[in-house]
Amino acid sequence: MSTDLDVAVVGTGMAGLAAATELSRAGLDVRVYESAPHVGGRTASVRVDGYTIDAGAEQLSPRGYRATWELLARLGIPEHEVPLIKSPIAMWRDGRAHAGVADPRGLLTGAGLSPLARVDLAKFQLWLARRRGEFDTDDPQRTPLADTTVAEFARRFHPDVHDYLLQPVAGTFFGWDTERSSAAVMLSLLLAVGDASSWRTYRGGMDTLARRLASRLDVRTGQEVHQVVSTGNSARLRVGSESITARAVLLCVPAPVAARLHPGAPEAEGDFLRACSFTPALKVSCLLDRPLAPAAGAPPYVLLTSQAEEDVLSAILFDHQKHPDRAPAGAGLLTLMPNPATTADLLGLPDEEIIARLTGAAARYLPDLPAANRRNFVHRHPHGLPEATPAALGLRSRFMARRLRPVDYAGDWVMLRPASEGAVRAGALAASRVLSRLHAPLSIPTQARSRRVETA
Repeated sequence: MSTDLDVAVVGTGMAGLAAATELSRAGLDVRVYESAPHVGGRTASVRVDGYTIDAGAEQLSPRGYRATWELLARLGIPEHEVPLIKSPIAMWRDGRAHAGVADPRGLLTGAGLSPLARVDLAKFQLWLARRRGEFDTDDPQRTPLADTTVAEFARRFHPDVHDYLLQPVAGTFFGWDTERSSAAVMLSLLLAVGDASSWRTYRGGMDTLARRLASRLDVRTGQEVHQVVSTGNSARLRVGSESITARAVLLCVPAPVAARLHPGAPEAEGDFLRACSFTPALKVSCLLDRPLAPAAGAPPYVLLTSQAEEDVLSAILFDHQKHPDRAPAGAGLLTLMPNPATTADLLGLPDEEIIARLTGAAARYLPDLPAANRRNFVHRHPHGLPEATPAALGLRSRFMARRLRPVDYAGDWVMLRPASEGAVRAGALAASRVLSRLHAPLSIPTQARSRRVETA
């Protein structure tokens, strides 16, 4: 049977673009479909009046992002285009910001932890250091605590370790409810990426890598794929009113979307797809006429708030501290993130109500916000990040051993690694599977084909 394409890729997040890049390098005819008018998925950025707004992902690390840095090198993106974020992460407690969260300085500054909790933090860090070799971000289901949630693990320590460290970090950077998500995944990631003092961002916006990859590919934005059907040795896509056939289709979309697009998936695939639940994410951007910061201490990059005492916000991100190019000279840019417990309820509200609730809550920490705030944008992600529950980890080994078929998958959820590096690695793995099935020459670096690679 003749086909229109060798490979159709659905989704222009990092997984889809990484997979399409490797398949194109192998000489295959590849086309990428994207329902949104832009590329990047959850790494997309928006540019308005001199502001660069990161609508999804916020940072990356020089550690634990090996596949990402290899892509950057291959594309000729120099390191100075991925500069260091020099400002700290702080925790709000007792009416002020405490710097040093996710940083070695936290043991000295307290980072919002009580003295007794600091002792337990040291015990936690020692326990983690001793078992470092047992944690594997590529196979989190095989690591310690795979059946344990973050909240269950935290009960071994002083309550502050959960309330003023693990819960705010999980809630802000993963959008997680600690009673549901796996401690194995979170601790593996923390070990892999290192402390926050080494984190970086893209000078031109978090979509820099996505835009550069897309510029070299056949990408069709604004074209929604409605269904994917396996037809023996090939697959058929319904794109708008068209029917497209391909030798292989890669669904590089969140697991719930993949399950909807391909309802005929075999049992081993379908069970894992259904178990891979996602937490929603929501962000409100505040374009300011001047930079703002908490009253005391060095201006932070992120101000975390604990669910124990704040029922609206999870964090305030000071984007103008992340990189000065995010806002015009003399101006400021904030990102407000809601508490995970309230995000789902907020998603369906009108923009005006979401903005009012979040900016009203943020004024507690930044009293000058109402006067400085000039314009706002709401960014909704119904499928924010994979929840990485113990139930999903329990099904992952079977899913990873699935047969090669015309329809396959890529995304951070495949790795159960809620980060753009997880998406890049999943894209490389999916490309190798497609090339193997189609008997095409492999051009993917060795480390992308190995089961055990440098963790990230």
